Amino acid sequence: MKPVKAQSSGSDSLSARFNLSFGLMAMIWILGLIGHFTPLHEWPALFLYLIGSIALVIYRGKTSGEWEQMYIAGGDLRKSLLWGGIAGVILFLMDVMNTIMYYKNGGAPMVGMEFLLVNMSLLYLFPLLVLAEEFLWRGIMFSSMIERGFNKHLTVFLTTIFYVVNHFAVAPVGMKERALMAMMAFPIGIFGGYLVLKTRNVWGSVLVHMITMLSMMIDVFVIPKMLF
Repeated sequence: MKPVKAQSSGSDSLSARFNLSFGLMAMIWILGLIGHFTPLHEWPALFLYLIGSIALVIYRGKTSGEWEQMYIAGGDLRKSLLWGGIAGVILFLMDVMNTIMYYKNGGAPMVGMEFLLVNMSLLYLFPLLVLAEEFLWRGIMFSSMIERGFNKHLTVFLTTIFYVVNHFAVAPVGMKERALMAMMAFPIGIFGGYLVLKTRNVWGSVLVHMITMLSMMIDVFVIPKMLF
């Protein structure tokens, strides 16, 4: 009877992670939609996204010891960081070149994002936001989908699409700037997803994300001043 109980316990744990990750996503999107039509805008959804994602992973890790199951620990960390650095540099260069072309073709500077980063001092929260995003999309949700038997390529694609769409639910800026951030999010999700899939470790994807965030800082603060 003991093996049966262990199997049942593991199945229950997997169902809990799967349901909690998708439940959090639904709550974020609903809160973002409602907030969009109120004076609070998307700020409550962004707060839930930031705090809820990290808190959920820590909760599951602390209470159920699921750090390895969520790819926060274990796997091939060295390989993850190596390829994460390579992928991050590739995306960094692609983003800078695309941004230069965007501005040269008459694209408007991202004034909404600059206001948030500078006037509201949100620049310093970006490392925390990166952890929240990676823990949710490439950590607890990604791992629970793989363990549930979802096709691995479909899992990479779906978690990437969820991540892309999420920018429209939580970003308190204009729709054009949300679309630009969503465009940046797609290759991050694809690169990061396959990296996690191959290494069973989320930290390479975190590194990819951190490096591309640096390119976004250049997009907002450096390139416009060089071209205008």
